[in-house]
Amino acid sequence: MRQRITLAFTGASGAPYGLRLLQCLLEADCEVYVLLSKAARVVIGTETDLKLPAGTGAAETALRDWSGTDKGRLVVCGLEQWTAPVASGSGAPAAMVVCPCSTGTLSAIANGASDNLIERAADVAIKERRHLILVPREAPLSALHLENMLKLARLGVTILPAAPGFYHRPQRVEDLVDFVVARLLDHLGVPQTLVARWGEKGE
Repeated sequence: MRQRITLAFTGASGAPYGLRLLQCLLEADCEVYVLLSKAARVVIGTETDLKLPAGTGAAETALRDWSGTDKGRLVVCGLEQWTAPVASGSGAPAAMVVCPCSTGTLSAIANGASDNLIERAADVAIKERRHLILVPREAPLSALHLENMLKLARLGVTILPAAPGFYHRPQRVEDLVDFVVARLLDHLGVPQTLVARWGEKGE
């Protein structure tokens, strides 16, 4: 049975992390529900060569073409698509990742705003005690940011900042991206060979 995961992109810098994670999840034969904020589309177009067209269906087709994924394993949901499986505890996947996660989205999730499908899906993950991982990429962090992270961490949410290590001797920007994505895959229980764990030899 395929592992089902919700992956949300927000307007924080760090689109390559989310796209690489999406690529790895699809390669691992996961079923992925993709949620895109309006700001995320702008950031993806700014930080990568991928240009996502307006509209849910067009964006889904573009991501499938980009990833070479067959129909069915990648589903893009609209921000106001309240009938999407991720909006309900009875249909939502067992895990959700917000990567990258803006501090605005972080705040909304911490306060249970649920004003769009990204926030609602995260709210569902928390109330159903499912695995929720947030990947903030902001510097410096204010007291408000830290308080929101602490509040969520106490609820069982995993806060995994986009902060790559260097013990794997990165040679390219892609190596830094893979470090963070490897940690995300580990937390999701998805096998990965991107980066060797501490004390292990890489392939």
